[in-house]
Amino acid sequence: MNDLESRQLRYFVAVAEELHFGRAAERLGMAQPPLSRAIRDLERHLGVQLLRRTTREVALTPAGEVLLRDARTALDAIAAAARRAQNAGRPAPALRVALKADYDAGLLPRCIAAYREDPAGRPVEVLLGGRGEQVPALRDGRADVAILPRPFDERGLDLEPLLVEPRLLAIAADDPLAAHTALRLDDLAGRVLPDGGAADRPETVAPHDPRRRSYDLAQLFNLVELGTIVWFLPESVARRHPRSGVAYRPVEELGPSTLCIAWPRDSRDQAVAAFVRAATAVAVEETALAR
Repeated sequence: MNDLESRQLRYFVAVAEELHFGRAAERLGMAQPPLSRAIRDLERHLGVQLLRRTTREVALTPAGEVLLRDARTALDAIAAAARRAQNAGRPAPALRVALKADYDAGLLPRCIAAYREDPAGRPVEVLLGGRGEQVPALRDGRADVAILPRPFDERGLDLEPLLVEPRLLAIAADDPLAAHTALRLDDLAGRVLPDGGAADRPETVAPHDPRRRSYDLAQLFNLVELGTIVWFLPESVARRHPRSGVAYRPVEELGPSTLCIAWPRDSRDQAVAAFVRAATAVAVEETALAR
């Protein structure tokens, strides 16, 4: 059997994610009939059915689910190889650090300063993105290392925990619950989290879908002030963003936030290793000062 082409995988992933040939064709910038033919050709090439098609829906078969998972990995690897080669070929290759703005517990400036003292250090390029964007950036080669809170998809990544800190509830200052100095999860019945989940059952919220809308901090705070949502956030973010329209309260049964540094498991980049050393050393110092 001949090797698969990246074009075939891209076509299949688009259809498998959209579960609709028309939307997939629009996403790919092509007409629907050639896309349908390409998927049928792929199925003949592999000798298995990847999709179940009816007049009402398109669904993945077990073989299709396996191919979708592995095709995403393969396409990310191809994109990563190209982007890492391009970065390495620059006159001054950068170490690209991905994170969500203000989700570094205030450590990033010190991490960069400590890293610059290492002989293996390179210029640092900070890539700010929304929630859930850091892991895809590691996988497709846009970033070399990321600072982000758990939980996230750790497959194919190495990581080191940096800091563990309490999480607080952000709630509108005029909400009756803000009059309490401490709350329980049961008190939050009827309140909604940014992901759309029930605030009193945060464990039921589905893992973040990178295709779902990601709010920036200003939007989140505005929605909290309006009483549209409540939000669980690390204590360090609350400390750096006092707002008259937002109250921060501890909640019993609410687990802490763990900030990590993560990088691709197959990385052999000495600059990445140097940055990880610097970040962990800074985190140890911060933890000692907090005690």
